[in-house]
Order: sequence, then C-alpha cells, then structure tokens
Amino acid sequence: MHDEKWLDTISILKDKFPVLEEGKEDLPEEGRGFREFVIFNGPLGKMKIERTTKAVVTGKKTLGSKRMGSQASVEYLYSDTEKSQKFKAYKWDDAQNDWMEITLEGSL
Repeated sequence: MHDEKWLDTISILKDKFPVLEEGKEDLPEEGRGFREFVIFNGPLGKMKIERTTKAVVTGKKTLGSKRMGSQASVEYLYSDTEKSQKFKAYKWDDAQNDWMEITLEGSL
C-alpha cells in the first residue's frame, strides 16, 4: 500500500469511526523500517490496521573462515531507495485479550 493510499484510508477511517489511538514506531531490526498503526472502533468492535515499511534486501554476504571451531555469520545488504510494504488488519479478541489477524480465508 503506497503512501497516498494509506493516507486516504486513514482519512476515511477518521471520518467514519472514532479513532482510539494512532502512531508510528521503528522496527527493532537495525533501524531498517517502521510500523504505522491506527486503532479504532469499527463495525466488528475494536479494530487495528497496520502498515509495515522496510528496506528491500538486495543481497547477503556470508562471513566466516575455514578454521575449526569458527562461526559463520550472514550480513544482509539493504537498498537505500527501494522499500517493501505490508498491510494487515486486526480485530480485538476479548477472550484471548489479544489482537487476532483478519484474513481473507473467512476467519471471521
């Protein structure tokens, strides 16, 4: 979901439903992205939409040596210009006291 579409979605939500909370937080993985969310009272009760934006992985380097007992590690290379985005929707489940993801397979 591109920036323009995300802002349109939030604008529509604010017009139709009472917004309880909204925010933006950095992802813990090397500061390579962020998560935006909006929590609102919707037709199914308390709901949350979320968009995650991350830098695209362009490659990886395997670092290690052939010495006995040494460890190998993987270093990922990230694009400075390309981003990937994911959109998810959640419904609050009072029984489990947690967010349940809304999927298209008819989980509701």
